[in-house]
Amino acid sequence: MVEMTERTSCVVIGGGPAGMVTGLLLARAGVEVTVLEKHADFLRDFRGDTVHPSTLTLLDELGLGERFHALPHSELTSAGFPQENGELMKLADFTRLKVAHPYIAMVPQWDFLDLLAESARKEPTFVQRMETECTGLVREHGRVAGITYRTSAGEIGEIRADLVIAADGRWSLARREAGLVPREYDCPFDVWWFRLSRGDDEAGTMLLPKMRDRRFAVPLPRPDFYQVAYLAPKGEDLRAHGIEAFRENVAQICPEFTDRVHELAAMDDVKFLDVRLNLLRQWHVDGLLCIGDAAHAMSPIGGVGINLAVQDAVAAATLLAEPLRRGRPTPAELAKVRARRLAPTLLVQGLQRLLHRTVVRGVMSGKRNGPPAPMIKAFARFPRLSYFPARLLGLGLRPEHAPAFARRAMEPAQR
Repeated sequence: MVEMTERTSCVVIGGGPAGMVTGLLLARAGVEVTVLEKHADFLRDFRGDTVHPSTLTLLDELGLGERFHALPHSELTSAGFPQENGELMKLADFTRLKVAHPYIAMVPQWDFLDLLAESARKEPTFVQRMETECTGLVREHGRVAGITYRTSAGEIGEIRADLVIAADGRWSLARREAGLVPREYDCPFDVWWFRLSRGDDEAGTMLLPKMRDRRFAVPLPRPDFYQVAYLAPKGEDLRAHGIEAFRENVAQICPEFTDRVHELAAMDDVKFLDVRLNLLRQWHVDGLLCIGDAAHAMSPIGGVGINLAVQDAVAAATLLAEPLRRGRPTPAELAKVRARRLAPTLLVQGLQRLLHRTVVRGVMSGKRNGPPAPMIKAFARFPRLSYFPARLLGLGLRPEHAPAFARRAMEPAQR
């Protein structure tokens, strides 16, 4: 066991989308930045795999768009609800957006993160530390002055930094250590993730949730399989009923999967997500800034978590690159990130809470198997309404764009 002390300008906790985008942008600004990731790689199933139009535009600005689109992916152009009469209610039509990429790209998150990491490693001020877990915060003179860590090999040490950015998710250790407690909003469901095979002849351009008997399933079409989110009332442990009961429920909600539910061999093939929807009142303390899920855990409704986290990362890098080049960002400078990102976050969470209340809760309570009738009638009579959810989910209130220091010419796709 070896104790080491290191020094950098900024240490980012977490190698997810928020952490990797922050690291990439700050490194392109010439800031010394170290990103810590506790795992050996990014290969973990059932992480968010939706990349929205705002992030696709950002990738173009960073010169990574062509390389991203060369990755195996599928594209969703709309989202809605099937009705009992066989018609479709289109809630969000992304083709109405006036952007270069009017769709949601479904791509394995590990491919997305590998692309960001490979690009960041080209920058001389970027350091990526895999298999390195943050174990606590270092405090000095009443402020956060760095982090302590432990590697998978058992080495321990600390990294002193002018700024610590917590991008370590909804169960953020750094947030807890800093004494920051989020406000929790009501969420009526949990999610059970699994995958099933997908035939070449099965369409996959529209997101169509299925609802029946207090259950809600969302098949997400990927190039060669379905990634399925199975929503059940919060607190209900589906493992207690066994895999046979789970297969029967899936086949009942999604009859088109009856011929393949046998692919679920055991409940080990189904991954549980404790859904949270919350928001920090304050995103920083002196020396520490929380972004992404560490600042505001999102419901999986709309798949917007990744993209809001990326937007936070761009805002943080844009606002803090120059203060970091000068030295230590002040609390007032850290507060500007929340001020810039709060309204977009509140609007998306407001839409999610509305859908929880008007759609999901009605299904979970057994009152109905779809959206309320007035909502269906409104969207049927005024199809252009589908622009507004698409705009809010796809771009947000204030889409963040790559700052000048981070923009690069488009890199050719690797064949």
